[in-house]
Amino acid sequence: MAKSKPRVKVPKKAGKGEVITIKTLISHKMESGLRKDKKGELIPRQIINRFTAKFNGATVFEAEIQPAISANPYLQFNMRAEDSGEFEFIWVDDDGSTYTKKQALSVS
Repeated sequence: MAKSKPRVKVPKKAGKGEVITIKTLISHKMESGLRKDKKGELIPRQIINRFTAKFNGATVFEAEIQPAISANPYLQFNMRAEDSGEFEFIWVDDDGSTYTKKQALSVS
């Protein structure tokens, strides 16, 4: 499988108390384990099964992902910006692979 590529969209700046929208997407085939290859053999399941968003080390959003989700899963959530800091976004694959992306946020 091609390397999965995580992408995030976080505002660089926010006012104190402002509600911001965070958007994430990861390029990933999301094989359900139910399809067959050209030889008629089942293609092993390989999905992103967990997503975690942390801000300054504290979890602010978490999702358990199931096989029914589409390829290239897109997640969006809101958060109230109180302090400056760094987001860390973590996607975990069935095979144990972990994909991460970091993004800073400045709050004034």
